[in-house]
Amino acid sequence: MSLLGGTMKKSSYAMALAGFAAASVACGGIAQAQTFYNQGRMNDGGPILVGINHSLSGTMAISETTLKDVVVMMIEDLNNSGGLLGRKVEAVVVDPASDWPLFAEKARELIVAKEVDVTFGNWTSVSRKSVLPVYEELNGLLFYPVQYEAEECSRNVFYTGAAPNQQAIPGVDYLASEEGGGAERWVLLGTDYVYPRTTNKVLRAYLYSKGVAEEDIYEEYTPFGHSDWQTIVTTVKDFAAQGKPTAVVSTINGDANVPFYKELGNQGIAAEDIPVIAYSVGEEELAGLDTGPLVGHLAAWNYFQSVDTPINAKFVKRWYDFIDDPKRVTNDPMEAHYIGFNMWVQAVRQAGTTDVDAVRQAMYGQTVTGLTGYEIMMDTNHHLHKPVLVGEVQEDGQFEIVWQTEGPIRADAWSPYIPESAKLTADWTYPWVCGNCEEPRFTPGQNPI
Repeated sequence: MSLLGGTMKKSSYAMALAGFAAASVACGGIAQAQTFYNQGRMNDGGPILVGINHSLSGTMAISETTLKDVVVMMIEDLNNSGGLLGRKVEAVVVDPASDWPLFAEKARELIVAKEVDVTFGNWTSVSRKSVLPVYEELNGLLFYPVQYEAEECSRNVFYTGAAPNQQAIPGVDYLASEEGGGAERWVLLGTDYVYPRTTNKVLRAYLYSKGVAEEDIYEEYTPFGHSDWQTIVTTVKDFAAQGKPTAVVSTINGDANVPFYKELGNQGIAAEDIPVIAYSVGEEELAGLDTGPLVGHLAAWNYFQSVDTPINAKFVKRWYDFIDDPKRVTNDPMEAHYIGFNMWVQAVRQAGTTDVDAVRQAMYGQTVTGLTGYEIMMDTNHHLHKPVLVGEVQEDGQFEIVWQTEGPIRADAWSPYIPESAKLTADWTYPWVCGNCEEPRFTPGQNPI
């Protein structure tokens, strides 16, 4: 019942392109034969503008404020190293305030009124779904840094967080393994919106494919900001008291995690009895919790602050020097922005322009060294090849890594476990619009920032 033995070695650019169509793009089974070439602001000599569309207020501010800060930090570092294309880079920051329709308004403002060259933003899938038509209508470019449900493929988005086969499924595999406790019953708890419901749709299909019965899965959703967890946690305890090892898979988002984990402690749910693996809780969220009762519970990500690599030590030190607050930890979506921003810089330099179509093409095959030390590559399906790590919560709010893949795994934009998705492909390679961009240019082990 495990994927743990089937990890993927680091892939080459040639492998990523192998078998892809040479004359058109198939994404969700729809052929795309046209591209747009928007010159925009690329030759006006002014600053290059980077939009940041992250919630700085509301229920998601607990998670998104740090993502704004890390992009601002990287822009500062880029300018200190000479800028980009001989120009200064400026951050244009907006606050969509955890209001999903407002995300779309802010995206349009950034592209049309502010004339940004690229945007780094969003956390929840509902906010991403809100802005997607804007980026596709205006041919903007969005880097989206958070793990998500996949089942989407847009030529205007680079998805730098994990797809389900890079987080959700390996996390379940770990819990089902002897090493992870041999779970046979599954509690799927999530916030009531797109990401948890679709991720759990994928997980249900996967669990069914492994012989898990319907009666061994319990699924429950709560609204954003939900605070009264007593009844649900009691139900989880009752569900687990049926004689089979039980695990909780949590896709609870935002500040609702604080009372959820507090209630676990109140009811004495220890990790050795009912382990919880979280897909939306990292170091930033744990910073607001009493982690004592949570020691041993798990999270699956592609990065933890505790990763022991020279590049991560350098990044963490730079972060603390920049933020000047010892309580402000690093986390997985920050690394996703680190990877995406470095790749965008490389692609702009290669294309010699910030034009969206040229940069898009130059992104394919770009490689940067992730904070985990792995070489991370951008695929033509607009997703990254990423490693998967499982960590246990420690008393200090950090994670001890207990398992990780041998190397990066290629993301599935469409789940092979959902019949209607399994037949779809994702490849935005063609047509070429940038004669300088058919082969990626980068120096392995030497990121721009």
